[in-house]
Amino acid sequence: MSAINRRRFLASGAAAATIVPRHVLGGPGHVAPSDRVNVALIGAGGRGQRNARELMKLNDVRITTVIDPAERWSLDAFYYRGVAGRLPAVEEIEKHYAAQEPNFKVRQAADYRQVLSGSEGDDIDAVLIATPDHLHALISLAAMNAGKGVYCEKPLTHNIAEARLVARVAEQTGVATQMGNQGHSRDEIRETIELLRSGTIGKVRQVHAWVPATRWNKSLIAPPTDRQPLPPGLNWDLWCGPRAVVPFHSAYAPVSWRDFWQFGLGAMGDFGCHDLDSAVWGLELDTPERIEMHPAGQLDPAMIPFGEAGVFDFANSRQGTPIKMNWYSGGLQPRRPEQLPADEKLPNRGVMFVGDLGVMVCGGAGGKPTVYADAAGTELPKPEATLKRSNGHHRDWIDAVKGGPAASSDFQYAAKLTEITLLGVLALRCGEVIHWDADQMKAVGVDQADPIIHGDYRDGWKLPG
Repeated sequence: MSAINRRRFLASGAAAATIVPRHVLGGPGHVAPSDRVNVALIGAGGRGQRNARELMKLNDVRITTVIDPAERWSLDAFYYRGVAGRLPAVEEIEKHYAAQEPNFKVRQAADYRQVLSGSEGDDIDAVLIATPDHLHALISLAAMNAGKGVYCEKPLTHNIAEARLVARVAEQTGVATQMGNQGHSRDEIRETIELLRSGTIGKVRQVHAWVPATRWNKSLIAPPTDRQPLPPGLNWDLWCGPRAVVPFHSAYAPVSWRDFWQFGLGAMGDFGCHDLDSAVWGLELDTPERIEMHPAGQLDPAMIPFGEAGVFDFANSRQGTPIKMNWYSGGLQPRRPEQLPADEKLPNRGVMFVGDLGVMVCGGAGGKPTVYADAAGTELPKPEATLKRSNGHHRDWIDAVKGGPAASSDFQYAAKLTEITLLGVLALRCGEVIHWDADQMKAVGVDQADPIIHGDYRDGWKLPG
C-alpha cells in the first residue's frame, strides 16, 4: 500500500469498516497492521525518551524511526538522568516491541530532511518532535508538507513569525496536530475551565502564573568562547540547524541550550505554554495589547536572565472584561492572597485567578484547582462537568491521525498560546514595553523587535514560503 493511500486509509471512516476484527486476526489486544500508526521520533533526548514511552503504551502505534544528530548523551547532570540519544532510544524501543515482534527493527538517521523528503519516509504516518526549540518550526513544516501528522513539544515555535506560518500550513494541509503541553489534557485543567466559566469566583480581573525555573548554567555570565571536544557520534552542524554554528561546548548541550536565546527561550518559553494555558483557554484570551517584562539577574543579552516578572494586558476576555495576566520565574511569586487560610502557602509552581467572589489557586501545568472565598474556608458551589474529558494527550493525537476529532491542543490553538508566550519573551529581550499590533505582527515603535519576531536563518535552512 503506498504511503499516501495508507494514511488516507487510516483516516477514513470507510477504512474502519473494512478492517478485519482484531480478535479474528490475533486474539485480544491484537492490532491489524492496517490499523497501526507508524511514528518517527525526531529528537531522542530526555523529552524524546519520555514521549516515546508514552507512545509505547499505545498498542496501535509503532515507533519505526528515530532521528537525532546525537548518537548518545549522558543526562546524569540533569533531572532526566541516565543516557539518551539515537542509539539508546533505538535500543529501548526495539526491546519494548520485541515481545510482540521478535524481529522488530527501528530505522535510525541523523538528518530529518533526508527521511521526510525521500522514499524512506513513505511508510511514516506521523512524527513526534522533541528537539530544541529552534528546530520545531522547520521540522513541523517539513512533516506537514509531506502529509504526516505532527506532535511537537512546546513551545510550538522559536519566534512569532514561525507560529503564524505553522498555523497556516496546518490549516492548509489538514493533518492531525498536537502541541506537547501535556497538562492541557488533564482532568484538573478542565475543572479549572469549568469553574472559571461558571462564574464560581465571579469575574476574573487578574491572573498570576509562576514557576521556580532559572538558568541551568548558574555560574556562566556570558556564552562560552572556548571550544570543547565534540562528543563521539554528534553531528554538531545538524544540531545547530538554522542558527549560526557556534563552537561546541557542554554549556549548550544537552538540555542547557534553553539558557541561550539562539536556541532556547528560557523559563518563559519552557513553561509559558503550560502555565498560561488555563487562562488563555478558560477566559478565551486573544493576543495581548500591551506586554511588559523585567529581568532578574540579567548579565549578558545573549543569555536568559535568572528570573523575570511582568504583565500581559488583554483588552477583552470571555467575560467581556479586561484581564491582567502576571508572570514570574526564578523563584519570584505573587503576593499571597488574603483569602488563603493562614496555614496554607502558595505552591512552588502554580496559577492563581483573582475574581470578585474569591480566589482560585491551581497547581502548575493544569494542576488541581482549589477555590478560596475567604480565610475561614467558606466553600463555593462546584459546577457541573461540561467539557469532554481527554483520553490522554498522546492518545488523542493518535486518534486524530486515524481520522478522529482534532486533538484539543492542535496547532490552531497551540500557535495562539505560543504567540502569547513569545510576546513575553519579546518584551524581555527588548527591555521595552511592547504595544502589539497583531494585524501587522509588529511591536509599535520598537524597531529592535523585528529580528526577534522573524528570526534568523543561515543558508540551507530557510523557512519555506
